[in-house]
Amino acid sequence: MAAFRSVVVFATDGVSTFDIGGIGAIFADRLEAELPSFDFTVCAERPGPLLTDLGLSMHVTHGLDRIDKADLVILMPGYDTRPDPTPELVTALLSANRRGAIIAAFCTGTHLLAATGLLDGRRASTHWHLLEDFATLYPEVTVTADTLYIDEGLVITGAGIVAGIDMCLHLLRREHGAAVANAVARAMVAAPHRDGDQAQRIDRSVPGSNEDELFTGVIHWAHANLDRPLLVNDLAAQALMSPRTFARRFRAAMGTTPHSWLLAQRLNRAEELLETTDLRIEEIARLVGYNSVAVFREQFTKRRGLSPRDHRRRHDRRSEPDASVEVFRTAG
Repeated sequence: MAAFRSVVVFATDGVSTFDIGGIGAIFADRLEAELPSFDFTVCAERPGPLLTDLGLSMHVTHGLDRIDKADLVILMPGYDTRPDPTPELVTALLSANRRGAIIAAFCTGTHLLAATGLLDGRRASTHWHLLEDFATLYPEVTVTADTLYIDEGLVITGAGIVAGIDMCLHLLRREHGAAVANAVARAMVAAPHRDGDQAQRIDRSVPGSNEDELFTGVIHWAHANLDRPLLVNDLAAQALMSPRTFARRFRAAMGTTPHSWLLAQRLNRAEELLETTDLRIEEIARLVGYNSVAVFREQFTKRRGLSPRDHRRRHDRRSEPDASVEVFRTAG
């Protein structure tokens, strides 16, 4: 199956205007920039007016039948902190899952997805203040604390409002490639990629204090030196800190460990090189700091779900995606 094109957002009363606008911007028409076009639609239980979180009335013209045509369905949070889906919505979501559509949800929208049973036996993420209640209501789901989003293939769940944006950019990267996702993020002036295991709650903002500015300098230095086999000790030395102090302060400021952050930057750069150049896999491995191409292949495949070669074949924008390397659309 080709990468998704039809995107349907399911909304209820209290839907966030920020969420609708942000997700709509991700899947906006950017054909003039030679980026993929999407059929983006908002649907509800039945057509008619919905009240947003700002008290504004939004007229929705499509009902649940629109889900039947979707490649990607996104379940939005609303007023209800324990939303209970109707049998009609459950039927529509199960049918979409059976035909291979991706179903995504975040914040209280994860309740709607969990109620279908599609998260049973899987990991899931939701907003940190909902974790305990969610775990009690859905004991068959392994809810993970302090993650931005969890990708389980045909189902993907996220935390709060901004994590919903991160989740959608991740899906865009996964299905359409890093070059497309990065271009969309630049247009939105958004972070192009935040790993799903990054912490929801960060102790303090970045940048801000002198120490935060120091981390910013270390980050820029690391990006400029990704072709070197950098270690966390190298980052700590650049910050003039002991490795232990650096690791503790980096996690507090960035919401992830230095090792995880460094690995994510290497793989992000590798994705772009695979999609935009004809460089050999061995050369790309070297350019992103790997002495061993075998280790590079192993880590890339483990964290991206495709080998570097298959990633290149799938996301080569000079040709149609190769369905033979589709690995995420397994039965959900």
